Amino acid sequence: MNDAESPPGVGQVVRIKQGREAGNFAVVIGVVEDRFLLLADGEKRKFDRAKKKNISHVEVFSHVSNEVKRSIEETGRVTNAKLRFALMFFTQEQPELLKEGE
Repeated sequence: MNDAESPPGVGQVVRIKQGREAGNFAVVIGVVEDRFLLLADGEKRKFDRAKKKNISHVEVFSHVSNEVKRSIEETGRVTNAKLRFALMFFTQEQPELLKEGE
């Protein structure tokens, strides 16, 4: 992601580039101060314990999960099952990303 681009939005899929969870995929469930993202994957990192991550430490993909986005907009929450489903759907659409990162 270029610095000139807007920050990722809620429901967007990212890959973590730095830290313990490097290489893992997550979904953006919130944006803090246009510099940090709240990330969750519904499995190891649940919605209630979202990871606050610097925007420069993630690789942003153009895929947005409308289910996750709609759920957060309507209720302020999303189920962990929806997060897992969104990531499973994304990785099935783009299997070459898994091979590249592993």
